[in-house]
Parts: sequence; C-alpha cells; structure tokens
Amino acid sequence: MTTFVDTSAVLALLDADDPRHSDVDTVWSKLILSQEDLVSSNYVLVELLALLQRRLGMEAVKAIQSILVPLLDIQWVDMELHGAAMETFLKASRRRLSLVDCTSFEIMRRREIRRAFALDGHFPEHGFEQIPPDAASSVESKGLR
Repeated sequence: MTTFVDTSAVLALLDADDPRHSDVDTVWSKLILSQEDLVSSNYVLVELLALLQRRLGMEAVKAIQSILVPLLDIQWVDMELHGAAMETFLKASRRRLSLVDCTSFEIMRRREIRRAFALDGHFPEHGFEQIPPDAASSVESKGLR
C-alpha cells in the first residue's frame, strides 16, 4: 500500500509536546516496519522545512533532510499539476485550505493513493483515509494553516 506523507503529521512526529505525538509515532513506526511506499511532494517539503527552521532551527532541517527525505518518493510539482491544484484551491475558496493541501489531493488522485499520514482533517473531507484516524488538527489548533 502507498501512503501520502503530509506536513501536519511529520510536525507532530517531531514535537514530543504535541498532543498527537504518541498517535503519529505509533503509526509512523508501523509504516516504516511494513516498508510502505511513502509519497510526498516538493511543496510539502518546502512547507515542512520552513516550519521546522522557524520552530526548531537548522539542525532539525538537516535531520529531516538526511533521515526522512530519503524514505520518501517525492512528487515534483510541474506547471500542469500546479495549475490543477490552483483551480481546486480557488474553487474551494476556503481560508484554512492551503494550496499545498490541494496539490497533495491532486497528486493522490493521479497516483491513486487512498491514504494520508496527516492530522489536518482536510484529507477525509476530500475522500481520503487519514491515519491516524479521527485526528484533530494540531497544526490548525496552533493557527498554522
């Protein structure tokens, strides 16, 4: 099975003080042990690295680059994919739904990925399974999305 990796879950994984840290740590361990195919996008990486740099500093960025990124199949967003995601983003016209999320949804639809390692709640709204399930967004509760 393939799982899409979102910023929200990785942030909670790295932040031991996050209320969902234990949940995402358990799920992440299972994903790694089962050798799941893990997909993300360069947009998710940009978002993740910017937040890590600001919150935890460059050492955290370096750790993610050397430990997490090699585990991911990174989908690079080209002009056509960006345009499709932008269309979804503008059509949704929602303040808390990001272009990064819309790009993730488009990648998942195109690659027929049904599951996301995420906490932000937008994935189920768009028809995808979210793990851990029933996740309340730690990212949204901190006002970051």
